[in-house]
Amino acid sequence: MTNVDVHQHLWTPSLVTALRARREPPFLDGWTLFLDGEPPFEIPPADHDIARRAELAAADGLGRVLISLSAPIGVEWLPEAEARPLLDAYHDGAAALPEPFGAWAAVCVRDIDADATAKDLDRGFAGLQLPANSLADAAGYARCAPLLELLEERDLPLFVHPGPTVDSSADPAWWPAMVPYVQQMHASWYAFRAFGRPRHPRLRVCFALLAGLAPLHGERLSARGGQQQEGDQGVFVETSSYGPTAVEAIVRALGVDAVVQGSDRPYAEPPRHPGYGLGGAAAYAFRIANPRRLLTGEG
Repeated sequence: MTNVDVHQHLWTPSLVTALRARREPPFLDGWTLFLDGEPPFEIPPADHDIARRAELAAADGLGRVLISLSAPIGVEWLPEAEARPLLDAYHDGAAALPEPFGAWAAVCVRDIDADATAKDLDRGFAGLQLPANSLADAAGYARCAPLLELLEERDLPLFVHPGPTVDSSADPAWWPAMVPYVQQMHASWYAFRAFGRPRHPRLRVCFALLAGLAPLHGERLSARGGQQQEGDQGVFVETSSYGPTAVEAIVRALGVDAVVQGSDRPYAEPPRHPGYGLGGAAAYAFRIANPRRLLTGEG
């Protein structure tokens, strides 16, 4: 039995080198990250020290930590010719990480290439991450269908993570995480219900940051003519940046079997109490039983 965190970020040396080789956003100058529409961001190098992160995982009692590409930097939305060197660098570095690390594969969503994604998945990745703004409507599901069909064929899960935003220098630093990220996750949750699940009945999917708390809007959905969807054992949400109040509310809406632990480290920390105040059985569900079902389909 292994405790799992399904959502962390760790920039390996190969990815850092590839970002430093660029001169247009996204790129790194030393440890300063430059993105379109955002002020330069100073990255603490210690946040991406592999040995240190492994020690932190051990201190948290984690037997498996899944790394994902930082989708908000926008690699997935670059043209294929620009995205591929960064994706290759990410996959090469992530595939070489030591225990306890595993990783989600990443993909260019501007120019879909399911064959290239299949080759990346062949390297042992846990599943595929897609930015939420690539799955926000019917058109997004039509464009990404070859990727989702590939996951179904291989019985691998999808991880939906916030994608890039258009920010203003007038916005406070917390604005992207609190407004566009949440909006993207809210939209992707309902787009999956409307367009994703009917098209991909066997797909297992996990939504980051409790799907932006979209599951709590079930009463409003019913009031506006929609039907609440119950008993979908292939849908999960992870807990990054939320605490007991939100997690308990989500458990009331979806049930304890839908929640998995994700921390978003180094941008947030894992919970001090893995059960979020709901007890040891909840902690076991969030960190062991539910991640196992998400990743393998086994109960």
